Amino acid sequence: MDDLLAPLERRLALIEDELAIQRLLASYGPLADAGLGQRAAALWTDDGAYDPGGVSRAEGRTALVEIYHGERHQSLIQRGSMHMTAPAQISLHGDRAEAVGYSVLALNAGNEFKLLRASINHWILARTEQGWRIVERVNRVLDGSAEAQALLEHADRS
Repeated sequence: MDDLLAPLERRLALIEDELAIQRLLASYGPLADAGLGQRAAALWTDDGAYDPGGVSRAEGRTALVEIYHGERHQSLIQRGSMHMTAPAQISLHGDRAEAVGYSVLALNAGNEFKLLRASINHWILARTEQGWRIVERVNRVLDGSAEAQALLEHADRS
């Protein structure tokens, strides 16, 4: 009987890992838009990094919290921002994973929302004692640049 269950247990473990990663990535936007900087930064490992492109790279929890509590981010959420992460393509490698997917940033403009940024993201993730966490997120605007194209190509390798 164990010979029959082992493959199913492995498949279930992979499904659970993918679901945990999708939930982690989906939780980012509501935390960021609520201004919950500590909780948003806790999605990363202690030494995690976020490279949004166009601004400086944040490395470590303190730097990540500073992004969410900073004037630029606070002005967005005070005007009504929506950070949304689309479902990502995930590639599992034991206790490490990669994910590639889109994200958008929209801002309330009265009776409608205006799209401020549409991006491609490449995440590197690790399983920790607290569950899956982001080790690094690289985000580039979909502007046809070589950098954005390189991140798009990660989806083909996942």
